[in-house]
Amino acid sequence: MSNASVGISPIISIDRRTPAPLPEQIYHAFRASILRGDLRSGQQIPSSRELASEIEVSRFPVLQAYAQLIDEGYFESRTGAGTFISSSLPDHLNSVEQHAEPLAQVYSGPRLLANRASRTPAVCMAPSTGGWGAFGIHQPALDHFPFKIWSGLVSRHSLNPRAASIHHIDPLGSLRFREAISSYLRTSRGVKCDASQVMIVSGSQQALDITVRVLLDPEAPVWIEEPGYPLLRALLISSGCRLIPVPVDDEGMDISAGILRDKAARVAFVSPSHQFPLGSTMSVSRRLQLLQWAQSSGAWIVEDDYESEYRYGSRPITAIQGLDVSARVIYIGTFSNVMFPSMRIGYVVIPRDLVERFAEIRRLMDVFPPYLNQEALTDFIHLGHFGRHLRKMRMLYRVRRTTLVDCLYAEFGENMQVHGSEAGIHLTVTLPEGIRDTEVVERAAKIGLWMWPLSPNYLGEPVRHGLVLGFGSTAPEQIPREVRRMSAVLAEL
Repeated sequence: MSNASVGISPIISIDRRTPAPLPEQIYHAFRASILRGDLRSGQQIPSSRELASEIEVSRFPVLQAYAQLIDEGYFESRTGAGTFISSSLPDHLNSVEQHAEPLAQVYSGPRLLANRASRTPAVCMAPSTGGWGAFGIHQPALDHFPFKIWSGLVSRHSLNPRAASIHHIDPLGSLRFREAISSYLRTSRGVKCDASQVMIVSGSQQALDITVRVLLDPEAPVWIEEPGYPLLRALLISSGCRLIPVPVDDEGMDISAGILRDKAARVAFVSPSHQFPLGSTMSVSRRLQLLQWAQSSGAWIVEDDYESEYRYGSRPITAIQGLDVSARVIYIGTFSNVMFPSMRIGYVVIPRDLVERFAEIRRLMDVFPPYLNQEALTDFIHLGHFGRHLRKMRMLYRVRRTTLVDCLYAEFGENMQVHGSEAGIHLTVTLPEGIRDTEVVERAAKIGLWMWPLSPNYLGEPVRHGLVLGFGSTAPEQIPREVRRMSAVLAEL
């Protein structure tokens, strides 16, 4: 394929009845697309011969139009490479945009939205989401991932796909993959399931969305952790649910407090292995109390086990689902933190009597999950690569966690409390009175520190301000320097 064949052209309608010459029509079509922003700086355009064939004119008017666009600075010609949208265009576009009509003059009349769209809150995204590096949350050590092995598996399935993997439309996902997951969960997490109960999803957020659609009506009361996961909170608000914030302490969600606030809640959403953002692990007594409440009240428990693989003081704790004797738990997991974030593969373990309900909702959303990465990941697990990678990462993150905790105590002493350092790849520190975490995060982002503020994770008034610090992507030898840089930011306040 030639370089020119990858060029992009706007829709050009040639009108032979108009007095406007053909070169002028071609010129104006390109110019309008550029000024609207449809064509951007650096994009390649088709060769004159290719465009002439496409719009069924001779090559000469195309050459004339191209020459005019080059002369005016909209195009630039690169020897041996082709013709491109000019790199100087941002200045042109800015000047055009300043004189553009306001949207109110373009769109008239009522603009009706569904209630769900209207009430969906904007999720507060910290400046830390803009970069990769020190203290970034949900950032694994990608430089230690076996990409050579992974790319080989993906390539093999791309070159020699099984018929089922490129055509099958099971809304639950690949049966081979679901069998591998159910075997892993029974062994490592004590989850009681088989492949027929596992649904593959594009990450835990889609799992939560499907679960909400199946279990909850508008106005349904639900327990959420306080502080808790902002995207879950936004999802529940957009669904019209009535949120009941239940405080979290060192033992996880306070079940007694939840019962006092609303015993008749329909669902409790919990992250018991490593609560986000405080990092606490739910005690066994709280787990059993939660299960007893769900069984007696006919409620559901949604267990988000997003970071269960990494535990440093002991073996991973058995999932709540594994303790459940009345099938009241929907269990959610993800490969994002073990593999890499853009993997976008998660799973839901569903009570048997709800499987078809979940499958029907899935069919309406996107029919079935993509199969290629499922096939590759199945082999990654069966061939032992997943287990080896997981063991390696546990040791690596243990060192990084210990280094970060030691540096925090050495730098701040008793002025900073550390929470949730026994599991996962993030921990949380609480700040002294009078320091606003959002201000710390904004200043830190300017020097390349990507921490997350604690206070926006509260539904109500923040009980405390703090910083959520990821340590997965930062090498141990870099951590002391980054802690000192964080200390310098705090010293300014």
